[in-house]
Amino acid sequence: MRATWSSCAMTANARRYAGPIIDSHHHLWDLSLGRHPWIAQASVGALGDIRYLQQDYLIADLLKDMAGQGVTGSVHVEALWDRARDPVEETRWLEGLERPGRIAGRYIAHVPLAAGDAEAVLERHLAASPRIAGLRETIRWHPDPAKRWTDSGILSNPLWRRNLGLLRRHGLVLELLMNPYQARELAELAAAHPDQMFIVNHCGSPLDRDEAGLQRWRDGLRAMAAQPNIAIKLSNASAYAPSAAVADLRQVILPIIEAFGPGRALFGTDYPVARRTITYAAICDSLREILLPFSEAEQRAIFHDNAARLYGFSGQDQ
Repeated sequence: MRATWSSCAMTANARRYAGPIIDSHHHLWDLSLGRHPWIAQASVGALGDIRYLQQDYLIADLLKDMAGQGVTGSVHVEALWDRARDPVEETRWLEGLERPGRIAGRYIAHVPLAAGDAEAVLERHLAASPRIAGLRETIRWHPDPAKRWTDSGILSNPLWRRNLGLLRRHGLVLELLMNPYQARELAELAAAHPDQMFIVNHCGSPLDRDEAGLQRWRDGLRAMAAQPNIAIKLSNASAYAPSAAVADLRQVILPIIEAFGPGRALFGTDYPVARRTITYAAICDSLREILLPFSEAEQRAIFHDNAARLYGFSGQDQ
């Protein structure tokens, strides 16, 4: 079957997905709050020129982008709220937003797990909102300083590792914004903590598109997928493809599903960040096209059911 996925051979009964969607990865911000200093910069490392992001992105903007796609729920991922501020501010701000149904129905928050007050910060997040489904950690080290967002060794920090247990206590997932250089380290961490669910953001971020870089990414996917408690988002795939054409996106998405299977791959857009290269509708339509060789159940798992399970959307939410 996996050879069929890779070659994208059509089945006689292939059907284009028309069911419900949960977007597992988007952001919101109000720049008038002054809480996103990174967006005020003209350029940010591997992201390059980010001036296109220098406008508010609120519920109304998200709904406009989602229109007509069948999105019934979504997950807001922390948007690098000013790290000098209290991270619970972001959760409280989100709680003050009006939203329909289950849009932004779950939050992935930020807690500095290497800090002594991590438990207290997490408790305040949970007290502020019942929508907290997990935390995100950025471990995006790269040997090229221009592509490096953090130092190395975050996952091996003893205090960080102790505080990781806080997530399991509360049934929260841990999301990782990472590079392929951290794949084996994450696989080892997941093996040591089999009861903790980890979710990799943005296709594992295959920034290096030469053959050595792509091989490192593919090897990392296999290493992570060998651990059943790691899942991965197909978010912002167009950032790692030569273009937003379906044929190019297929080369990013199919190796991920080849490694993880349709049971641990999640639809996500990374909007509005992904707006640089692709429209929201095109993300949905491209994935519908790429997933045509898969069964209806497998397509629904990727577009909806995996996120519903991992983020705790109830039967009513579905």
